[in-house]
Amino acid sequence: MPIPLLQIRNLEIDFISENGINPVLQNISFEVNQGEILSIVGESGSGKSVTSLSILGLLPTPPARYNSGKILFAQPDNRIIDLLECSPLQMRAIRGNQIAMIFQEPMSSLNPVFSCGNQVMESIRLHKKLSFKEAKKQAIELFEKVKLPNPAEIFSRYPHQLSGGQLQRVMIAIAISCNPTLLICDEPTTALDVTVQKTILELIKELQRTENMGVIFITHDLGVVAELADRAVVFYQGKIVEEGEVTSLFKNPQHPYTKGLLNCRPVLHVKGQRLPIVKDFMVVNEKGNLVEAVQPNYSRDQQGHTPEQQISLTLNQQDTEPLISVENLCIWYVSKRSILGKPVSYIKAVDDISFSIFKGETLGLVGESGCGKTSVGKSLLRLIEPHSGKIMYDGNNLANCRQEELKKLRKNLQIVFQDPYSSLNPLITIGSAISEPLQVHRLINTAKKRKDRTIELLKKVNLEASHYHRYPHEFSGGQRQRIVIARALALNPSFIICDESLSALDVSVQAQILNLLNELKKEFGFTIVFISHDLSVVRYISDRIIVMNQGKIEETGTSEEIYLHPKKEYTRRLIASIPKGIA
Repeated sequence: MPIPLLQIRNLEIDFISENGINPVLQNISFEVNQGEILSIVGESGSGKSVTSLSILGLLPTPPARYNSGKILFAQPDNRIIDLLECSPLQMRAIRGNQIAMIFQEPMSSLNPVFSCGNQVMESIRLHKKLSFKEAKKQAIELFEKVKLPNPAEIFSRYPHQLSGGQLQRVMIAIAISCNPTLLICDEPTTALDVTVQKTILELIKELQRTENMGVIFITHDLGVVAELADRAVVFYQGKIVEEGEVTSLFKNPQHPYTKGLLNCRPVLHVKGQRLPIVKDFMVVNEKGNLVEAVQPNYSRDQQGHTPEQQISLTLNQQDTEPLISVENLCIWYVSKRSILGKPVSYIKAVDDISFSIFKGETLGLVGESGCGKTSVGKSLLRLIEPHSGKIMYDGNNLANCRQEELKKLRKNLQIVFQDPYSSLNPLITIGSAISEPLQVHRLINTAKKRKDRTIELLKKVNLEASHYHRYPHEFSGGQRQRIVIARALALNPSFIICDESLSALDVSVQAQILNLLNELKKEFGFTIVFISHDLSVVRYISDRIIVMNQGKIEETGTSEEIYLHPKKEYTRRLIASIPKGIA
């Protein structure tokens, strides 16, 4: 039997804080073989990233404390070393050389003041001791290997000049520059659209095959796991609850938590149906052990409609009166100015599009990165200025409204951004953040009534009154997203834009937020524009879908028409890029 490339044995890690000791990993054991892709699956906070950081010796101690365990790594000469016993100098020789890592967010992983080529060269020259000329040649060859366009030109470009997919390929080039035997990928495709994601996954698989690397792929996207990995390890609350070969694990899961993860994916459920969440599948018996809960029939929605009946209802319930009408909208960004500062050329992010949004509907807006969907969403609220066109709402052209008029209308028009942490002020409590709009728009005049209204909103989004005085950093990603939704609802808006608001959330939290949006929409009767690159989520939540491509509308239709019977080649290519391994 060949020696495993990496063996983690009985690893236990605590985090020490002012509030006491928090166990993060409990008795973790698994192994990775050379030429194998092992996926680590689990929701946020399950210990996935902590495990990967501990392999590379990147966990700061304190607050981390290693209680027990070994991380055994096979050297090229078959010597076995324990990475937890290596000195900082030894780890520096291994890190980036024999073990490399691709992080989730390339923009924050790359240095903005150095060119992409120099950042690849740095790793090569550090470990291989090559001359500048030789290192530059290898860097350009690596850019070719990861299929970047114009490698010599990209060598001189800075991170802000590249797209998200191109930046991720630069990160892969850095990671493979020294021919590592183990590559760790920590959520490398989370923020990428489906077509770029497919390209990156194919690239990782091809490199793994040609270089015979072992790969640890950390993700919350179960479709990606099924398409990419050989084996999977399922994490839950710092423990491994299930492990096995991907096909058998996903077709016949044994643990209630794994069953819950697999069943809460929107792709399995029809519109209007409550998504099951992980807790639906897990109950604790009198002995304190997790057992499987009895499941309801999810083949019908909450009103008892079958998928076919639900599609018919979507078609027949369309409101005939538009809430918002967009006519000939153009959004141009200045790309070049004259010496006097006058614009001389533009990038046409959105180019002469027209559409309507009907009262009470959920309209999905999809397309690749750079297609103009976020620009459209922001222009509807005048967060960016349109170049030309009309945006009619309640008899007003929002594109021409003065600031005073716009301020009065804004209480009816709200947005939930992609990153709730950067949307919330870290210096004020979430109670203050939610109640602030009530004060600004003078809807509730006394502090006590504003507090009561805020607590009522917190309860609406399944949070507690005790959370009122807490700060954003004290909440998980899913909880912060609920806080931002509560703030958007504070003014009883008629229209809400959700801009990639679920893309960074794991599948179990995503199901909770989708259920919440559907429940709140029924209660408050608002209209939603749902912007996303995840077509399976858009199909589940939307009545209609608009597909955008290079600033123009490619096609429009009901969610089922677009998903099941796309008319345009571009839409078919988008849908074909969705990982369908376990759909």
